[in-house]
Amino acid sequence: MDFIIPDWPAPPSIGAASTTRQGGVSVAPFDSFNLAGHVGDAPEAVAANRALLVKSLALPAEPVWLSQMHDTTVVDAGHSEPGVEADASVAFGPDVVCAVMTADCLPVLLCHERGDRVGVVHAGWRGLSTGVLEAAVRALGGGDGLMAWLGPAIGPEAFQVGGEVREAFLDRDPGAAIAFQPDGERWLADLYTLARRRLAARGVTTVYGGGWCTFSDARRFFSYRREPRTGRMASLIWIRR
Repeated sequence: MDFIIPDWPAPPSIGAASTTRQGGVSVAPFDSFNLAGHVGDAPEAVAANRALLVKSLALPAEPVWLSQMHDTTVVDAGHSEPGVEADASVAFGPDVVCAVMTADCLPVLLCHERGDRVGVVHAGWRGLSTGVLEAAVRALGGGDGLMAWLGPAIGPEAFQVGGEVREAFLDRDPGAAIAFQPDGERWLADLYTLARRRLAARGVTTVYGGGWCTFSDARRFFSYRREPRTGRMASLIWIRR
């Protein structure tokens, strides 16, 4: 299996990981470690991959999978049914696995330095621009004591957007202009920089990770922009007993 384990100073009680596309049983174009059941992959392959995930990471429970809507809804994973519509989840005790799925959007893991609360966020540009990170930080009690880790997302040299996307960010934060570079009549957007700015504005200044590009690394990552019919990776966080 090929997992990315966050390099951050989280307490020992915190478990966290991001998957790649490698190590599962799905066939092309979902090859091979697709974890999403909504993309057209064979249900038995998805079920097998999810079972491999639980076993390989020694998860304390099945992840609480979300129905992601590119919105700002945050749920308490410890009191939510699988498939709940949300783009972020939080947990305040052990044996609850928070998870989001991505294939270019930015996954963000959050934990408190005390190790007593965790969260995960699916931050596509829409949710990022309208406040999904802020909502997750608020659900965890504010930024004091929180740290963040930015998982694999489309990189700043590949994420081309229109002017309306840039304006959606600048309307709330004029300083976000530094995260956009002109590319002809369009713009190249840096999701990592945009996320760091939003986190810092809410008091989360210890931020790790970033630097991957799901679009450019076809061997390791799924990318919806590169291949619209493709699988999804997962980013997960939980509290150990």
